[in-house]
Amino acid sequence: MTAVPAELRSDIEGSLLRRMTAEAVGSGFLVAAVVGSGIAAARLSPGQPGLQLLENALVTGAVLTAMILALHPVSAAFNPVVVLVERADGLVSSRDAVGLVAAQVVGAAVGAVTANVMFDLPPVTVASTDRGGGGLWVAEVVATAGLVLVAYGAGRSGSAGSARLRVALAVGAYITAAYWFTSSTSFANPAVTLARTLSDTFAGIAPASVPAFVLMQVVGAALGYGLVRLLRAPSEGTSR
Repeated sequence: MTAVPAELRSDIEGSLLRRMTAEAVGSGFLVAAVVGSGIAAARLSPGQPGLQLLENALVTGAVLTAMILALHPVSAAFNPVVVLVERADGLVSSRDAVGLVAAQVVGAAVGAVTANVMFDLPPVTVASTDRGGGGLWVAEVVATAGLVLVAYGAGRSGSAGSARLRVALAVGAYITAAYWFTSSTSFANPAVTLARTLSDTFAGIAPASVPAFVLMQVVGAALGYGLVRLLRAPSEGTSR
């Protein structure tokens, strides 16, 4: 086995560190937006759940779009199932995938804690909102499958710059809409789902509800990736 030159190894490790940092930062801001806007909505629009959900959805979609635009040149998946799909498509190595997912989980948790602190709540308040049942589980499959399809489809052609803009706008719009057309309000992200257990507020989810949600998200990602492969032209290979 040929040894990797020290200079190249340093470049590889530095690149992964930058990508992990981008994933942690983006995931942190995303969860801070989800949890923080939920707290703000509940306080500013008491007794109006529809308006609260609209405020939460618009803020989340806007921040997600902004973070993808800002961090896409480095790394902007912000979602473990997206990284898993990229691994299945040969776009990232197993080593890199583990690092990126770990960064997303840590960043998302920091985002939830930060949101709590910003609104003068204890740093961690374990969520008590039960989110279970067949309808919600099916909704997570649908939400995640659609997310994978939209993210891949929007970035399939054109220059890198235009693809980044298309992906950002498409994913932000999709998540905003999926808040409303799915009964689960489209968690569609294992790292975000785990982080939302740390805030017993509007956006929270009880820890006992997490395993089923994450399982359905993985199923949805697999279905979404299957659709991507089915729709991909033979000449495209593994490019998006």
